[in-house]
Amino acid sequence: MSSILLKNISTLVQVDSIDHTEKASLLPIKGEAMSSLPQLQDAWLLLREDKIADYGAMDTCPVTADQVIDATGRMVFPSWCDSHTHLVFAGSRETEFVDRIRGLSYEEIAKRGGGILNSAQRLRDTSEELLLEQAYGRLQEVMRYGTGAIEIKSGYGLSVAAEIKMLKVIQRLKKMTGLTIKATFLGAHAIPLAYKQNRAAYIKLIIEEMLPQIGEEGLADYIDVFCEKGFYTVAETEKIMEAGRAYGLKPKIHTNQFNCMGGIEAAVKYDAVSVDHLEVLNDAEIACLQSSKTIATLLPSAPFFINDHYPPARKMIEAGLPIALATDFNPGSTPSGRMSFVVSLACIKMRMLPEEAITAATLNGAFAMELGHSHGSIAKGKQANVFMTKKIPSIAYLPYAFGTDLIDTVIINGKIIDKV
Repeated sequence: MSSILLKNISTLVQVDSIDHTEKASLLPIKGEAMSSLPQLQDAWLLLREDKIADYGAMDTCPVTADQVIDATGRMVFPSWCDSHTHLVFAGSRETEFVDRIRGLSYEEIAKRGGGILNSAQRLRDTSEELLLEQAYGRLQEVMRYGTGAIEIKSGYGLSVAAEIKMLKVIQRLKKMTGLTIKATFLGAHAIPLAYKQNRAAYIKLIIEEMLPQIGEEGLADYIDVFCEKGFYTVAETEKIMEAGRAYGLKPKIHTNQFNCMGGIEAAVKYDAVSVDHLEVLNDAEIACLQSSKTIATLLPSAPFFINDHYPPARKMIEAGLPIALATDFNPGSTPSGRMSFVVSLACIKMRMLPEEAITAATLNGAFAMELGHSHGSIAKGKQANVFMTKKIPSIAYLPYAFGTDLIDTVIINGKIIDKV
């Protein structure tokens, strides 16, 4: 049985005293409690096979292990849990990046056939093998950035064959990497051009052709809808969520990126695991989330990239909501899967404290994928997914030095990941 011992850790971050081999019932961290980031100074951490075996203060350190790493002056964190990505896509969209520089909005680009529809056409023209090769490279990259669990959506297919192709790529990525991956069916990402005059027919295609095959083959964990003006209405969103529920797919809904239109209330009504984006949010919607188990997932690198306003994170924390952070890695509005940059943006642009942002990017991100029992904190029985920093003076230095790669060593499933 292989083991790794990290000793002389300056600070072991997000420690959790609950023994997760007992499968304890847990809840995400809410509101003010997000700033209480549990830490252990001058610590050791023992990983055995693919699980965290134990940890403690250095005066109780085990004598040895198969591999011993001296972490003097370094911090150890649980791996990032990125609960919202579109990592499987074909090609890039830098021409739209230039269009935005010239003054076009995200919505204007979409109306011209760009945006999601652009990616959909490229994806349909790309083979499953090439999609897999490209996505595998991106997945290896984000693992080297310290991500140890990730959600990946479909949604750039917008046809039966192409959506199934995307979901099959996600399933193959699970087998190839061993990384914990949650798959989300996002057939309702946009209305395909061929159905612009008959939206109901495309929704029927999702419900009567895509979902039965996805359910039969077990290709997805969640269902998603882009509930936003110009995309899907609240009524359409509810219809699709209802259909997904019949196949055991829980909702994770895109909403409130540009408008408040009832998407949050609909998501809560259907017990959505998370509502994602929330760049705009009103008091009634905050109250709705307060009375639910739905996690608010914020994606600050999207408004950063498209020059839009940021979610009101401070107001949400003060209201006692649980917040997760994710990258939204995609070719149009967030061509980056670097979670540490998302944490920096959360601090710089949304005034989240470093401790709050780290909680949101680790443990609450795990809960936004229903992985709080196995990922997101340092606890006995949890997955052996951690990263060790270079020598840094404080936890706040991690988001502060936003342009520096401060991650020295990444361990996923008890194995050191090559950073080359």
